[in-house]
Amino acid sequence: MIRIELQIELNYEIDGNGADFVFNVHAAHTPSQAISAESLTLSQAIPQRMNTAAITGNRNLYVRAQPGDLKLLYAATVDLNHYFADPAQVAEIAIQNLPPDVIGYIYPSRYCQSDRLIKLANNEFGRLPQGYRRVQAIRDWVNNHVAFTPNSSNSKTSAVDTLVEQVGVCRDFAHLMIALCRALNIPARFTTGTDYGADPSLGPSDFHAYVEVYLGYRWYIFDPSNTGIPMGYVHFGTGRDAADVAFATIFGGVRTHAAVIRALAITDPANALVLPHHCPEALSTDSGTVPAAANDQSGGNGQPMLW
Repeated sequence: MIRIELQIELNYEIDGNGADFVFNVHAAHTPSQAISAESLTLSQAIPQRMNTAAITGNRNLYVRAQPGDLKLLYAATVDLNHYFADPAQVAEIAIQNLPPDVIGYIYPSRYCQSDRLIKLANNEFGRLPQGYRRVQAIRDWVNNHVAFTPNSSNSKTSAVDTLVEQVGVCRDFAHLMIALCRALNIPARFTTGTDYGADPSLGPSDFHAYVEVYLGYRWYIFDPSNTGIPMGYVHFGTGRDAADVAFATIFGGVRTHAAVIRALAITDPANALVLPHHCPEALSTDSGTVPAAANDQSGGNGQPMLW
């Protein structure tokens, strides 16, 4: 088991009209991610409203802040108990067997224009044996074709933009991998967390974007940017793309300062606590559910009908 001591500090300067915030910085409760302790402090004495999405489990904090400085401090002790699988035994799931809450992740979205990448995806990956290894090939292709370059993209950059420019940050790598997976009818979603294990030369610890792909009736972790150690990522939220799970969505005049993040792994062999490490197994923090009438035959490559 992995135990992460997490601390997040966010600082803002708010203009004279005040501002509304939707934060997604609380560690999610998942079948394999447990929060044994957590606290949240705001520097302003303002009402707080929490909501947990029924399907995704995303935990959002809503606040209306007053003019002046706003500091948010979040701390949590998070235990990660991953599911490990032999990659050779993890299959793709036929469209007719996808659960209702999964099938939406094969459609194009704002930043993941999979309908524009169908030909490319089929040329590059269509002849590969289906399953976890094919998704690994997509991950590796994105990592080899895009250079991690800080400050090289913005909030408008999409998967197609990243494909053309061949530079980006973690969210851009994630968007491109998701779009290529969806172009092959493989459900993929955008996931936010922390960048545990990232090279210090890339800068201070930060929020991180990676990919979860639905295979073998579980969501498996892939990081096309290859900047950290996925076993140490604390999961905050999932969505179709970055538009769904920003760590802070702001409505109003606000000056934002860089986030301060600390994620420390605790080792204690006596209690089976180990440090995060790279591993050859397929890695998931999902419990997995196999439908009663599942049929693992793969479907063809679909395209949306436009009218």
